[in-house]
Amino acid sequence: MKTENELDALTRAGALLAREIDFSGLVSTMVDQAIDITRSDLAVLYLHDDPEKRESDLLRYYQRGRHTVPEMLAGDGELATFAAECGDSVVLLERKRSPFAEVLLNRDMQSGIALPVSSQNVHFGLLILNSREPLFYNRRRFRFLDSFNSLATRMLQNSELFRALKENLRKIESLQRYQESIFSSMTNLLITTDRNGQIHYFNEAAQKKLGLNQEHLGLVLDDVLKKGLNRKVFNSIRRVAANRQELLGIEGIFRRPEGDMDFSLNVSPLSGKRGADEGLTLLFTDQTSERELKSRVDIAVEERRVIKDMFARYMSQEVVQNLMEAPDRVKLGGAKRMATVFFADIRGYTSFSEGKDPQYIIKVLNDYFSAAVEIVINHHGYIDKFIGDCIMAAWGVPLQSEAEDAFHAVSCALEIQNLVASQKRKFFHGDAEHLRIGIGMHTGTLVAGNLGSSRRMDYSVIGDTVNVAARLEGVAGAGDVIITQNTTDLIGDAFKLEKMKPVSVKGKSEPIPIYRVLDKAS
Repeated sequence: MKTENELDALTRAGALLAREIDFSGLVSTMVDQAIDITRSDLAVLYLHDDPEKRESDLLRYYQRGRHTVPEMLAGDGELATFAAECGDSVVLLERKRSPFAEVLLNRDMQSGIALPVSSQNVHFGLLILNSREPLFYNRRRFRFLDSFNSLATRMLQNSELFRALKENLRKIESLQRYQESIFSSMTNLLITTDRNGQIHYFNEAAQKKLGLNQEHLGLVLDDVLKKGLNRKVFNSIRRVAANRQELLGIEGIFRRPEGDMDFSLNVSPLSGKRGADEGLTLLFTDQTSERELKSRVDIAVEERRVIKDMFARYMSQEVVQNLMEAPDRVKLGGAKRMATVFFADIRGYTSFSEGKDPQYIIKVLNDYFSAAVEIVINHHGYIDKFIGDCIMAAWGVPLQSEAEDAFHAVSCALEIQNLVASQKRKFFHGDAEHLRIGIGMHTGTLVAGNLGSSRRMDYSVIGDTVNVAARLEGVAGAGDVIITQNTTDLIGDAFKLEKMKPVSVKGKSEPIPIYRVLDKAS
């Protein structure tokens, strides 16, 4: 800051911060500008492990400067406690005995400053800068850093508020879509009116069976349905509107050109804030259709029982439920499928298991399998089998959707690898800490069906696609997800990929193009 006054530096740095929206971009700009403008030798941002608890430990989030620094600062240490309680910066002008000695992050550093990155309600963490020169952080540098830190902290808070706002908006939109989906999929006929008795909403079932269309929105209910409903029904609806008391089980016949509909009607008042009159909800049950459906119930129940008996032994409950909803998709015996298969094998398992107690090894495997299987099932996969320490899973059997199957399979593989790499995992601890997973994956045609004998049968997949996936698992290193060109073609640009040298596999005359999956595309 020898040639640039702090106001100019603050203005320029603030302009660079203003270009960023996401939290990580703001953090990197904040640290980069702090070290570049002050010409410090080291700058590190530590963030609280749990933002809701200011006494939680601070973890290293972003660093500039090639010096070894602690990965974590204790949340109950003198420095963190002082910063959280007082909100003041700490400056050490030279290396000497001090309760705040941890401000100097490396033994080569002679002076340092720690600035709390916090506002009245949010405690992000600490921004710490160090210099190899004693007495480096003079009044001028302190003024700049204090102002710049305050500006950056507000922007970080705005970024988090913006993220939370987007997340809340996403949830609201999701709930709206979910509500609309529920209303649209209802077999009952739903109509709502406003306080003036005008139609506000109707679902798809009401549109079909009551002859409604978009032009009826905003019209008085009595005028729209007067040809179909009799006076007795209208009197009951008016009574609910007047006394605001729910009325259930109103029965009648709705007259239609294509045939009369025998119905049961529930009328309920809609209330807004503090009980304000918001209109009525009318829920018709088509009893004519119910009688027709009931005559087919016995057949449907029997079909569902057969499907459940056939697949419940070896497939997830979710897939069994889908098959029970669409029994026509099931074919006995074998059938050709386009599917995605992956093998996930534990790296370092052989050396790890040598000399270990078998019960301990089984526990390590079961803890990992329990977590991995849940991820596979959550991504709509089918656990084909366990081969020692390896999981074989498939997507596209018995329900098939090629592009979605490949996407779910790759997403599943990434989630498993991210979980294994996470410090919050609930497996691979102690002697198993070093264990990692290698995953190979291929998409292609295979045969899926019941394999075995009259004594024992399992639904499984066989074919060249399975063999190639198994060979690629052997190519994958620890932490790798390796996929073929076939899988790549189906997932499009949904993931970040790294092209690798083609590999030769047994049974193939030409090397196979392969890719390493790095992450989901932003």
